[in-house]
Amino acid sequence: MESLWLMFSGAFLAATLLPGGSEVLLAALLANTPTDWLALWLAASVGNTLGSLTSFALGWFGRMAKTPEQLASSRYQRSLRLVQKYGVWSLLLAWAPVIGDLLCVLAGWLRLPLLPSVVLFFVGKTLRYLLVTAAVLHWS
Repeated sequence: MESLWLMFSGAFLAATLLPGGSEVLLAALLANTPTDWLALWLAASVGNTLGSLTSFALGWFGRMAKTPEQLASSRYQRSLRLVQKYGVWSLLLAWAPVIGDLLCVLAGWLRLPLLPSVVLFFVGKTLRYLLVTAAVLHWS
């Protein structure tokens, strides 16, 4: 149970604007208890999705702090254009290092629909953790 809480909280924090490597944590926990792969995979997926939802909410409420012109003229232009061009579908990349957290914040800031956003967060992150899980179990 302790490893599930550790995985959940590590994945949650890694999905916010805090740096973290939840894949490394998942690999280490899987190496220690490979029979718990399903529970660890789900804990990582749910924790990381909820962390992205937190970033989404920060963007949603942060809209009051920055105008569209201020955001468009900042260092976030590339990610902003990606979300504006592909809309909610860009959130399939929410798992990606560097841009993933920013995509979640921008999705909230642009007020993308909540339910499709969360579903796409979950799909992308679940697939990523499934690949990590399969790789660790295959090579251990």
